[in-house]
Amino acid sequence: METLTNILTAIEGVVWGPLMLVLLLGVGLYLQLGLKLLPIRKLGMGFKLLWGGRTTAAGDEKEGEVSPFNALMTSLSATIGTGNIAGVATAIFLGGPGAVFWMWITALVGMATKYAEAVLAVRYRQVDEAGEHVGGPMYYIRNGLGKKWAWLGGLFALFGAVAAFGIGNTVQSNSVADGLGESIGLPHWVTGLVIMVLAGAVILGGIKRIAKVAGKLVPVMAVAYIICGLLVLIINADQIGSALGMIFGHAFTPISAAGGFAGAAVAKAIQFGVARGVFSNEAGLGSAPIAHAAAQTKNPVRQGLIAMLGTFIDTIVVCSITALAILTSGWTSGETGAALTSLSFEAALPGIGQYVVSFALAVFAFTTTLGWAFYGEKCFEYLFGVGAIKFYRVIYIMAIFAGAVLPLNFVWLLASVFNAMMAIPNLIALALLSPVVFKLTKDYFDGKQVLPGEDLNK
Repeated sequence: METLTNILTAIEGVVWGPLMLVLLLGVGLYLQLGLKLLPIRKLGMGFKLLWGGRTTAAGDEKEGEVSPFNALMTSLSATIGTGNIAGVATAIFLGGPGAVFWMWITALVGMATKYAEAVLAVRYRQVDEAGEHVGGPMYYIRNGLGKKWAWLGGLFALFGAVAAFGIGNTVQSNSVADGLGESIGLPHWVTGLVIMVLAGAVILGGIKRIAKVAGKLVPVMAVAYIICGLLVLIINADQIGSALGMIFGHAFTPISAAGGFAGAAVAKAIQFGVARGVFSNEAGLGSAPIAHAAAQTKNPVRQGLIAMLGTFIDTIVVCSITALAILTSGWTSGETGAALTSLSFEAALPGIGQYVVSFALAVFAFTTTLGWAFYGEKCFEYLFGVGAIKFYRVIYIMAIFAGAVLPLNFVWLLASVFNAMMAIPNLIALALLSPVVFKLTKDYFDGKQVLPGEDLNK
């Protein structure tokens, strides 16, 4: 086991090294420029479509399983999680305040990546044996690039099916068990059992039940956390200017050691800002388009405009609030991860701050478990067919309890490696299929409707 751990550690250093970060940012920047900054320019339109997409548009009822709004909520249920609480704190601890700036840059280019993923997911989705719409990188690789590329789609599906057990399952239940154990003394096995039963009841109902729960729980939990975070910022209002100064200042200049902070070079700010930004919003990993492929819409571009909001909400809004709460509340304490976020909220809201963070972490992790259950089962279905879904769901649900009671250093490492491995086939496909994204976008805004199956190379 020690040898395997060492091998995976070495692989992780490569797959999450500078080359991967350059690839993620490079593809995102290429798409953003190719779209002429459309994801940023059309942000308001995206929110308008999201509000209108709470119910299915007339005539779209047979084109998907869930409303465009609930498709985004399912995607957000998987992205808004421990990364928004623990990930942001870790980025600041390891990379300094400047890391937040690079998280923002990652989000701005990531909006284009997420837009392109959803456009391709809807464009190349298909109906499976159960009569449900399925899509995502494995399908737009096979259906968009041709059968000679099907092996690459198979690799993505394999990596996704395995990664779901880590980042979307065991790691989440373990984080909740640790948080509730420290805050209210709840035994790990009790936490694991409760999460397993609650999540199982939702997961066994498939995408419609997952989307329905996500559509109600995600907006409530996100708004509640944002309100508490804003309250912290109101209390620390006199420190916000200084915090913003540190974010922009140390994005390009090193920061020296202070208190329990060891100091950080600019390279570290970039590395951890980009890495934690991607970990939080998942732009480029290829997970979110699996959810958007089930949306009740006939137009890929409309769903793309809604999908890109996931990156904006996750990183620009939620992560920014966490970061500013930390930087205005004594971030040099020496703590890191969720403990640093909890300490920051507690400093501003004595007696309740730590419980706010613990509860938010629990709900965020729970919904992440639901979202990734759908991602994992669709990857598994691509490999083994519709009949294998029930088997995958049962194993996935059982793993939730195991994650709460077992040490997870190895599982976390495995999940990190397979998450990066998911991104590689997806980024290759996004680059190769970018002309399709650009043409669909241009035709939509020129008023031309492109029919499913129409040859875009004419």
